[in-house]
Amino acid sequence: MPLLLSPGQGAQQPGMLAGWLDVPGAAASLGRWSDLIGLDLVHLGTGADADEIRRTEVAQPLLTAAALLSGRALLSGATPDAVCGHSVGELSALALADVLSDDEAVLLAAGRGRLMAEAAALRPTGMAAVLGGDVDESSLQAAGLELATVNVPGQVVVGGPIEALDAWAPPSRARVRRLQVAGAFHTSAMQPAVEGFRALVEDLSPRDAGCDVIANADGAILRDGQQLLARLVDQLVRPVRFDLCLAALSGPAVELAPAGVLTAMVTRARPDLQVRALRTPDDLLVPA
Repeated sequence: MPLLLSPGQGAQQPGMLAGWLDVPGAAASLGRWSDLIGLDLVHLGTGADADEIRRTEVAQPLLTAAALLSGRALLSGATPDAVCGHSVGELSALALADVLSDDEAVLLAAGRGRLMAEAAALRPTGMAAVLGGDVDESSLQAAGLELATVNVPGQVVVGGPIEALDAWAPPSRARVRRLQVAGAFHTSAMQPAVEGFRALVEDLSPRDAGCDVIANADGAILRDGQQLLARLVDQLVRPVRFDLCLAALSGPAVELAPAGVLTAMVTRARPDLQVRALRTPDDLLVPA
């Protein structure tokens, strides 16, 4: 089985679950998860518009559900060679690696999204993608901003108070695009969410992974279940270093639904690797 990539927040799309409802067992899983978290995932994944599914407390469990449905359909009971998730994608990745159950991953995603939305509501913060240019962390800190994500070389995301983002002078030759998110994720702005999420994580009894897990913080390859869950908590306020994850990838990869974002990153940063996007059940018929 190939390495599986689980996309993170921002990858959600209206109608992203429509095709997956016909996969055996998918409707039952979505119904159970909807009852667990108090959100109608079928409506959100088939009939909701872009604004509704952009909400942090909605996007995170919805993305987790999509990755799990597509991942389970692809695996058909097998174990992947390795998994790697981007931000909230780490939750579905850990379930597919057998560290968590699918139900636990969806519950954690819903709690994580709710807590992060609450933290974001405490103070106006935001994020901006910076394409090109050399972002210096010391200069960022002096401007009251923080590095939130490094996706590929030359593509980073910074975050912090809205007033600091408005006043910031980006590096020369850099293109800056403000992101439509509720707050500055993976920065100190999420500190109010940490203890609540830690409590959710500590209620669980994780298993050691059945395959390699490539971790967001540093691209480390891990299997220890307790360590992987502890890293989920730290991830709220630490940058996602997907560039380091990309450096650790080996072998063919499949990006789970709603695929596309991570496939583009792999194609750009690791042209030596074969990667395909699993967008709809029809893509299951394409040979790995």
